Amino acid sequence: MSDLDLIKELREKTGAGFLDCKNTLKENNNNIEESIDSLRKKGLAKASKKSSREAKEGAVGFFSNDKISIILKINSETDFSAKSDTFLDFLDLIGKIALKQNDKSLNLENFLNIKYNDKSVSDLLKEMIAKIGENLIINDLKIFSNKELNVNFYIHNPYRKNIGKIVSAVFFYSDTKNEEITTFSKNICMHIAASKPEAMDIDQLSSTVIENEKKIQQEMIQDSGKPSNVMEKILKGKMKKYYSEVTLLNQNFVIDPDKTIKEAINDFNSLNKFDLKSYALISL
Repeated sequence: MSDLDLIKELREKTGAGFLDCKNTLKENNNNIEESIDSLRKKGLAKASKKSSREAKEGAVGFFSNDKISIILKINSETDFSAKSDTFLDFLDLIGKIALKQNDKSLNLENFLNIKYNDKSVSDLLKEMIAKIGENLIINDLKIFSNKELNVNFYIHNPYRKNIGKIVSAVFFYSDTKNEEITTFSKNICMHIAASKPEAMDIDQLSSTVIENEKKIQQEMIQDSGKPSNVMEKILKGKMKKYYSEVTLLNQNFVIDPDKTIKEAINDFNSLNKFDLKSYALISL
């Protein structure tokens, strides 16, 4: 489990602040239970049952200007609250505060300390928790550079035009803007939301992930009794199938399953210039 995952878990269990959780985990060698006890002794873990309730619902928002795009996820305890105007207005405000910073290096840790009308984002969150009567957690904040790139996005299960259960976005270069490019880029966003790729292409998968998958596949075929050269071909085929499932450019396009995303882009480029640079996906 990564450091951020541990911080997230400790925050969910105690309601303590990001920095308090980070520092306490460090002091307690990343032991969750000892960190909970430590926070309680310091008076930093909320006594209220509210803060110990799991926040598994919520919404994701997309915010963009000509410099950066932001995807922000805030979790709540119930879907009922996540659909309320009170919650959605709050998510919209927090997203706009983040966007206003125009800072590509912005992360969740320093964002919580940013001031808005003489209050920190962390203070605004605490006020909203008291107002809405549920545990709320700002769980994800991703920043993307738009410099010299076009952007399109898709909201799945929308509550508002820029807020829903899933947000996907594409960042691409194009030498023109027209309806065909808008539609095509939106379709790729829809594909990303549905297929949930783990990387753009094979070379963007970590070597650890690839080697782990190879080991799994090798263990599954090693007792087949087939010659080693045949087993090697089987392994190659299985890895090709794996890449076609987890990498965006090698997935079959949901809009046209006879083509991969890469093939669909190549075909589209016969009429329009479309160079996909990156993508984003955040969901509940």
